[in-house]
Order: sequence, then structure tokens, then C-alpha cells
Amino acid sequence: MNAKSKLHSKFLAVAMGAGLLFSSQLYAAEMMMKSGAFKGPKANTGSVTASKEGGKIVLALSDDFKTPDTPDPHWQVLDSKGTVFMLQKISLKDNKMNRKITLPDYIKDVSKVVIWCAWAEVNLGEAAFDKPVM
Repeated sequence: MNAKSKLHSKFLAVAMGAGLLFSSQLYAAEMMMKSGAFKGPKANTGSVTASKEGGKIVLALSDDFKTPDTPDPHWQVLDSKGTVFMLQKISLKDNKMNRKITLPDYIKDVSKVVIWCAWAEVNLGEAAFDKPVM
């Protein structure tokens, strides 16, 4: 192999590596979406970030989210068809929280996250995504 061929091979390898790096960053950016701010009577701080982990949708509350001072706040999501899914409790024992949740396989997309008080059966606040998270 002559010097010109070696140089060409190195250039091609660098270009392909840069392309893979760029496409993986673009893919990661597509797989992470942030909702608008929570709006509601009790849940009105913070937002939700949606990402994909192992092919599943994972939702995470932002650091500035404050748990509503209500008896039984739960995660609730709405899909793009308007189907409502009530999920785990947010508040746990010893002032701990379920700040992150992996959605079950039967939830195919998420358009809105609601903080729902299961005791009073009331919407405490909600945060919507610009487009459904798939």
C-alpha cells in the first residue's frame, strides 16, 4: 500500500468515526424530551424529562419539582389517544420519592404527565410534551 492509499484510508476512518459520533449524539438528543412546566393547584414547579432506556420510556422529575403536600400523590400519564394510566406513588416512606419511573410496555407513548392525588381523586398539576414521547 502506498503513502497516498494509507492517507486515504486514515481520512476515511476518521470521517466514518466522526459520522458515527455525530449520529449517536443526534440519536440521543432525539431520545430525550423535556416537558413544559407543571401547572396546577398543588404541583406547579419543575418539569419531566422523558428518555429511552433499553427500549422503554423512562420519566424523571426535575430537581426543582416539589412533591405536593397531599395524602397520596401518584404518577399518571396520558397517551396520544387520551388513555389515562395511573402508576406508582410519588411519595414513599421516610420522605423518599419515586423521582424516576420506567413505563410498562403497554404504554406506547406519553403526551402528558399528571400528578394525581389518588385519595382525593384530583389533578394536582400536569406537564405536557410538545409532541408525544414514543
